[in-house]
Amino acid sequence: MTMTEDFRATLRTALTGRPDTPLVLLGNFEVEDEWARTERGLPRLTVGGSGRAVVNRMDEFALLLAAEGDRVVLKAAPDPDHLAQLAELGLTLPHILVPRAQDPQRTVGADALADDALVAMLGTLGRAGFRLAPHGVSAVEEELSGRAGLPLAAPSAAICKAVNSKVYSRRLATDLALRQPPGRTCVTLDELADALAWAARVIDAGGRVVVKDAFGVSGKGITVVDAGRRLDQVRRMVHSRAARSGRTDVALVVEEWVAKRTDLNYHFVVGRDGTVSVDFVKEALTDDGVHQGHRFPARLSATQVAELVAAAEAIGGRLARDGYFGVVGVDAMVDPDDGLYPIVEINARNNMSTYQIVVQERLVPPGAEVLARHYPLRTPGPLPFAALRRLLDGVLLTPGHRTGLVVTAFATVNAAPPDGRLYALLVADTTARLTALDAEVTRRLTTVTEETR
Repeated sequence: MTMTEDFRATLRTALTGRPDTPLVLLGNFEVEDEWARTERGLPRLTVGGSGRAVVNRMDEFALLLAAEGDRVVLKAAPDPDHLAQLAELGLTLPHILVPRAQDPQRTVGADALADDALVAMLGTLGRAGFRLAPHGVSAVEEELSGRAGLPLAAPSAAICKAVNSKVYSRRLATDLALRQPPGRTCVTLDELADALAWAARVIDAGGRVVVKDAFGVSGKGITVVDAGRRLDQVRRMVHSRAARSGRTDVALVVEEWVAKRTDLNYHFVVGRDGTVSVDFVKEALTDDGVHQGHRFPARLSATQVAELVAAAEAIGGRLARDGYFGVVGVDAMVDPDDGLYPIVEINARNNMSTYQIVVQERLVPPGAEVLARHYPLRTPGPLPFAALRRLLDGVLLTPGHRTGLVVTAFATVNAAPPDGRLYALLVADTTARLTALDAEVTRRLTTVTEETR
């Protein structure tokens, strides 16, 4: 399984029918929150404050997908020294559009909608042949497209929401006879009652179950249950929400918690014509269900890779028949006996690994070991990229070298001081050197507070 030579051309062809269509890219991360807004899933805390502010500045990842003539809408202008470093590495830089004002708690799409002048500018681009390519499509991006007259390079919000539901993923896996953990889908309170009765039997037999919100993301809307009393709490919470709303519909999945050795993510693109282009498979790094990064190449046999390619083609074909086209990332697992669960859930939108592809094409040599991850930071105030560059001198990837770190998103560092995250791709020629590089970067970043006072 290998990447295409020019992913940007492959993606544009899939989204618009042409490899050279100019795009306006929008990094509206955690679009799942919009899809979940009217659904009845698990009660969950609304993430706000510094957490929401940092996630919303992940919009900067869109820079990595853009071609030279594209436009990228960002909540705020990037640090010019970070842009200069990307250019030094040979990555093309697009034109950047910034709304008049940004609210840290809003997505970049909501900020754009609040700026009439920017909406008018986007309309001008639409008339010039540009298309709007969001991270994922919800009602917000659909409204921005409609108000601006900038056509979407994506399916409708209704289709995107439908195929991203975990209920859809389980039903699709059943229809395609793809192995998945035993479980139940629930779209009514009666179905939930049956599912929880089944879950109680699993727990009584010594097992555990996991209850998932159909649109949960990054560890939100998921709970692991190993006791009957906790199962009763889940039932009461869901019924309480239903009573307050006067609705009996729900959007939940209940599954048996199964043993696994490795989390995987495989990536493909579905074209408007239904073609499926499989890109790669990576090992996904997670902590309590929260995505932490990727390691690749994945340590899989040729047989396992072939099974995932076949699953991707089958899933992509079904998505195409249901009206979807664009990027797809599928979460999968390897069990302790090296068997595959080829589908845990479908993410029919851009994935974190989507934004790594152009960097991989341009900067990762054949045979290299790669780690994509983020580093939590606490800073006493805004940290300029120039200061970070000095701190990481000698470990940053430089032109012509095979080992080093590439900063893939920097705005997240200063989104909500003192809390921030540095997103990076680490490249080395051996696993041992990759591990050593990661340890050295971690060591240096622990000194950020002292270095920037």
